[in-house]
This record gives sequence, structure tokens and C-alpha cells, in this order.
Amino acid sequence: MTTVYIISAPSGSGKSTLVNELRKAVGNLEFSVSYTTRPPRGSEQDGHEYFFISRDEFERLLAEDALLEHADVFGNYYGTARRFLEGARERGNDLLLDIDVQGERQVKQRIPEAVSIFILPPTRKELESRLRRRSQAEGMLSEEVIQRRLVTAAREIENYKNYDYILVNDQLEQSIDELKAIVLAERVRRSGEPHSAEEEKWVVTAERHKQANMRPALRPILESFALSAAPGGR
Repeated sequence: MTTVYIISAPSGSGKSTLVNELRKAVGNLEFSVSYTTRPPRGSEQDGHEYFFISRDEFERLLAEDALLEHADVFGNYYGTARRFLEGARERGNDLLLDIDVQGERQVKQRIPEAVSIFILPPTRKELESRLRRRSQAEGMLSEEVIQRRLVTAAREIENYKNYDYILVNDQLEQSIDELKAIVLAERVRRSGEPHSAEEEKWVVTAERHKQANMRPALRPILESFALSAAPGGR
């Protein structure tokens, strides 16, 4: 039985680093490389970070119902091909999706049992600092782009209530261990087998990161983005 794991986060939250480390640490976990119509940035390579295709090609995939999910972000399409899920199922592996909040809703509608994990920065100030460092490293330092991404981050963070787990990426090594624990705990839970001592530790860590259990810890983070931790929204 293939389990689909969805990981979402505002741009600059450190999601890519966490995903890369998770893939190194957990076996039988395939990664779906998304399609996009935006041009490559910096050192990005086709087939590694994304498959870079034209709008015409993307719209053909849409017309053929070849995408599991898709989204329009800043005028560019992003999407996940169904073939990645089909391939993972054939090989008996789980599938990891790195997609945004729009895509998460679509996948959850199609696959309600999918496991969704939302990664948050510790504060708005820290997210802004990370965005500036990344933009500078890419040689694309633009105040307009940074501010736009911060506004978008606040909108995306409002969707945290749709996710099964919440992970605050403050200390990288700790966050890697916690993300690994969530993925492995779900495997243990779904196997129906008795837990070993190590597996029980994963389950305890994962339970701590369930959305409902993270609400108190989220309050100061949400307030830094001028958002409310109330169940109903802002």
C-alpha cells in the first residue's frame, strides 16, 4: 500500500533542504519532480529541481488529465504527473510530493488518506532574513520579490489548518529528525504491527506535531504574520 506524503511550506522556510535530507534518511520513498512553466533559476537543472516545459506542453498534460494536481503561482504553472504515483505503486514504494497549498487540497480530495505536513519558519522576521540571503546567493536581490513572497507566505500559512502535521523549522538538525519521525511513524501506524522501542519514539514525536497539538506553539508564529490561531481563521 503506497502512502503519499505531501510537504508544503512558504518560500524560504527551508523545505528543500528538509526534503533532500529526508530522502537520504528514509528508504522506499520516491520523490515526484514537478513540472513548471517558469524558467530555471540559478543552477537549477531540468529533471532535478523541476521539469521545465512550455505553457503549451503543460496545457496538453492538463487536457490529457495526466496531472495529479496543478497550480498557477505568479503566472506560472506547476503540477505533478500521475505517472509518479503509478510508478511508486508498481514498485511498492511510498511517494513524496513537494507542492503548495493549492496542490495539497487537490491531492487530499483525490487521496484522502495522504499525509500532509506543513513546514513553518519560526517567525516572519526569520523568513524575511532567509529570503534575503537566498535572493543574494542567487544574484536576484529584489525588494519587490521579497515583499511579494512575504505577503504570499502569510496567505499560505493561513492554510495550516488543512494539514495533518505542523513542523517549525527552527533548528535544522532537529527538524530533519522530526520530519523523519513523522514519516516513519505513519508507516508504523499503517502497518498494524506492534511497535519496537525506537518506533514508539517516532510515534511520540509525530503525535507532538499533530496539528491540534501544535496550536499553542503556533500562536506566536502566526501573530508575527498578523494571523490568528483561532480554528476559524484570521
